[in-house]
Amino acid sequence: MSDKTRDKATHPINNDTSASMNRRDFLEKSAAAAAAITIAPNVLWGNTPRNDSNDINVAVLGAGAQGQVLVNACLKIPNLRFKAVCDIWTDYNQKRLYRLLKKYGHQLNRYEDFREMLAKETDLDAVIIATPDFWHADHAVACLEAGLHVYLEKEMSNTIEGARRIVKAVHKTGKLLQVGHQRRSNPYYLHSFQKVIKENSMLGRITTVNGQWNRSVQPDLGFPKKYAIPPATLRKYGFKNMHQYRNWRWYKGLGGGPIVDLGSHQIDIYNWFLQAHPSSVMASGGIDYYDKATHEWYDSVLATYEYDTPTGKVRAFYQTITTNSNQGYYENFLGDQGSLVISESAGKAGIYREPSAPLWDRWVEMGYLAAPVEPKPQQTTAVLDVRETVPPPKYAFNIDFNDPYHKPHLENFFDAIRGQAELNCPVEDGYETAVTVLKVNEAVEAGRKLSFNPREFEV
Repeated sequence: MSDKTRDKATHPINNDTSASMNRRDFLEKSAAAAAAITIAPNVLWGNTPRNDSNDINVAVLGAGAQGQVLVNACLKIPNLRFKAVCDIWTDYNQKRLYRLLKKYGHQLNRYEDFREMLAKETDLDAVIIATPDFWHADHAVACLEAGLHVYLEKEMSNTIEGARRIVKAVHKTGKLLQVGHQRRSNPYYLHSFQKVIKENSMLGRITTVNGQWNRSVQPDLGFPKKYAIPPATLRKYGFKNMHQYRNWRWYKGLGGGPIVDLGSHQIDIYNWFLQAHPSSVMASGGIDYYDKATHEWYDSVLATYEYDTPTGKVRAFYQTITTNSNQGYYENFLGDQGSLVISESAGKAGIYREPSAPLWDRWVEMGYLAAPVEPKPQQTTAVLDVRETVPPPKYAFNIDFNDPYHKPHLENFFDAIRGQAELNCPVEDGYETAVTVLKVNEAVEAGRKLSFNPREFEV
C-alpha cells in the first residue's frame, strides 16, 4: 500500500491492539455453494510497518469449502499477497489451501491457532474469515483489535450478542468490516436496486415479496479416517467429534439453522430493496425428515414478514426447504406495475410489466432493460378461462457478468481498504440483517407472530 494512499486516511484508529481473544481457538468450513465505485476515506495503518506498494497482505481464517471458494475468487484479483492460512484441520483443509496458494506463488505460513497467527504475522492488512458461525464473533473481534480489516462471511454470528460485539469492535477500532452478503456487489442486484426500484420505480408500489432457497437432501459430510482431527483438538475448539465438526450447521449453538445458512442472503435483499426493517414476523418449521439425533435444527421453515414502508405495507414471504431443490433460489418483488425476479443464477433475472402499466419503451431506449422476450405461443386450441391471463413478456438486463459470484464483493472490500470505494455491506447493514433473520428462529420456537422493536436494529 503506497504512502500516498495511506495519507488519505481519515478514519479513527485504536492503537491498543492487546485484543480480548476469548474462548477456544478456531474453525472449519462454511459449506455453500460491479461494485458501485464512490470515493471514500481509507483507514489508517497505525504504527505497523506496511509494504510500500498497492499490494494488500491477506490471511485466511477458515480453509473449508467456503474459505476455498473465497480464495479461488481472490486469485482472480490482482495485488493481493496471501501471507497466512489458519485452520484446525491441519492435515487436510489447511494443507490443501496452503499448497494451492504456494502453487500460485504466494509465500505464506500455516497455523492451527488464530492467536498465534495474529501474534506472528505482523505485516497483515486484512483477514478473510470463513469459519463456523459460532466462532465469528471471537475471530472478528480479535482480528479487528489486532489492527486488521475483516471480510466476514455471513451470518455475522449465530447470536445477536455475538453480532453486537462485532459492531462495537468495528466502532472501537475504526477498521473496515465487510459482511459476506455478496449479492450487494452483484451487478444484477445493483442495477435492479438503483435503476429498476430506486430511480425509476418500474414496479410501481411494491406490495409483496416472495423468495425461496430449496436444496436437495444433503448427506452426512464424511471425512478420510486417516486425517481425523484428534479428539482433544476438537474439544479445544468446541466440537464433540468429527461428525459434529463436519456437520456443524445441523447443530444448535454452532450454526443458526437453514434460515441462516440459506435464507440470510435473500432476506438481506428484502431489507435492502425495500429500504426498511420488518415490523413483525411469524414462522413455522420443524424436523420433519431428518434424524433428530443428528439434526437439531429444523429441515424446513416458512416465514412471513410485514414491512411498513413509506408507500404502504409489504408482506414478504420466505421459505427454505432442505429436502428438494425445485426452482432453486430467487427473490421476487411484486408491484402494481411490474414484477422483478432476481437471483445469483443470472438466467433467472428479469422483469415483467403488468398490462395496465405504462409502456417501458424508454427504459429499453436508455439501456436499462433489453427488448422484451415475447412468450412462445401456446400450442393448444384451449380457450383461456376468464380467471386466467396470458403471461407477460420478460424484459432482461443488458448486463454481462461471468465472474465468480463472490469476486465483486471481495473487490469492493479491497478497494475500500485502498480508499477507492465504500463498503457495499458494512457492519451496520450486516447487523440489521442478522437481527431480521435470527428472529425467525425465535418465532418458530414461540409458535406465534413476533414484533420487532426498532431499537433492536441499533447497537
